[in-house]
Amino acid sequence: MLLTLSECSECAITRQTVINAWKRITGTANFHETAINFESDSEPNAWVMFRDENDYSVHVTSGLMKVLTTEDEIAGVLAHELGHIMLGHYNNDVLIDTVNTIMNSNSGQGDSLASAVGNIELELRESSFSREQETQADEYGSGLLVKAGYNAWGLYNAMRKISSGEFKSDSNGFNSHPATQERLSHLSELAKVSGVNNNSDSASEINDLANILLGQ
Repeated sequence: MLLTLSECSECAITRQTVINAWKRITGTANFHETAINFESDSEPNAWVMFRDENDYSVHVTSGLMKVLTTEDEIAGVLAHELGHIMLGHYNNDVLIDTVNTIMNSNSGQGDSLASAVGNIELELRESSFSREQETQADEYGSGLLVKAGYNAWGLYNAMRKISSGEFKSDSNGFNSHPATQERLSHLSELAKVSGVNNNSDSASEINDLANILLGQ
């Protein structure tokens, strides 16, 4: 269900804050900006809906907008999600699985192609990434967060807030892989490395550190 402005009076951050963060993150990454879809869902979550290599949509729930309180935090989450795209985690294997799903759909039961595609999109939304891919997206997101000029602790703080709440979910997305202490520790180390120069006047030094985290 798409969220309207009047449906999120309890949100700590506004839709415009999310949109601003996404524009800034995608602009820094030179990624073609796609629209943010706001979902009315109490679970704090965000995910990318993948259709093909040139067709993505980004989804953010009202639950996430209630838990997070700063633009730095939502920017961290969005940078993490963009990391999955930029690092190729939606790749040819996903496309092969998509084709197989279409081919294996039972047309004899009256399933239409449109219905099959709809099921595929749901499966892709709810497909989980490996721990290695989540770590890679964390690292990419942390570097991108700093390069975009946000607080280096944005992603860490977002993950900590989500993990500290009583949010039990079997669905997938940003909230599908709980932040273990190991993952939080790694995010903390990333923030410390990139945040050393937070009080520095040297923008070039901050940019250099961000490039290191981004592997550039």
